[in-house]
Amino acid sequence: MSTTTAQTSVQVAEEAPVTTTRRVPRRGERGPLGSAVIHGVLGIASVIAFFPVGWLIFLSLGPDKDDYLHPSGIWHKMTLDNYSFVLRHTGFWNWFETTMIVVGGTTVIGLILASTTGYAVSRMRFPGYRKFMWLLLLTQMFPIAVLIVPMYQILSRLGLIDSYLGLILVYCTTVVPYTGWLLKGYFDTIPFEIDEAGRVDGLSPFGTFARLILPLAKPGLAVAAFYNFLTAFGEVAFASTFMLSDDKYTFAVGLQSFISEHDAQRNLMTATAVLIAIPVAVFFYLVQKNLVTGLTAGGTKG
Repeated sequence: MSTTTAQTSVQVAEEAPVTTTRRVPRRGERGPLGSAVIHGVLGIASVIAFFPVGWLIFLSLGPDKDDYLHPSGIWHKMTLDNYSFVLRHTGFWNWFETTMIVVGGTTVIGLILASTTGYAVSRMRFPGYRKFMWLLLLTQMFPIAVLIVPMYQILSRLGLIDSYLGLILVYCTTVVPYTGWLLKGYFDTIPFEIDEAGRVDGLSPFGTFARLILPLAKPGLAVAAFYNFLTAFGEVAFASTFMLSDDKYTFAVGLQSFISEHDAQRNLMTATAVLIAIPVAVFFYLVQKNLVTGLTAGGTKG
């Protein structure tokens, strides 16, 4: 090949247009505009969700009980006196003690009853096991107003009025049917071969349940525990009816004491509400690792 021909070939190659292949976005991959829209929507949703909490904290910093009517004036006189007064001069710590006892008892006892119930119906085929679960679901159809009178009579005969145990048992009748269904659905997702392996190793049915199944069901147990906790923590009707002593009020009932027929100490009420939210936030932090997993996994089978 001559030198002139080689130079001509190189020149043609340099002048030829360079073709680039367009990158095809992968499935689920978003462009810059899509990411900006999604982040914007999520940001707005976060602001909307946080606004009531932020507004409550802001109102709790106003020193006067009527500051909620003129919130703009709080900026110039913010103080923590409301929190100091609630912690020192109210029954806050008595309410805290009662709430923790009732909530802790409801969470633990309710979780034990619901997990054993859900496991029995999921694994054992005894006569009427389907009707038993529907019977549990039927108990959720009755409103609280209908249940208060018979429950009061039962607790009165048992001597459990104005007692922690009485209120815990009442709350368990509310939470066990729902969490039993929830855990039954979660136990259905655990392979039955694990139970058979436990029997081969010489474990009893309860040993298999306690040593093999429960460790695998931590996400479902976390959801059930969180539901039990919130139900007992925020319930008002049963607590205000069955707990008669002022020093045995729960947070939900004690919060009402700041509002009477002739007066409303809303500054103290908002400060107490902020303090009340702290135990819930701590409990949510402890179970949040398993919470999302349990919410999604338990709904795959009925």
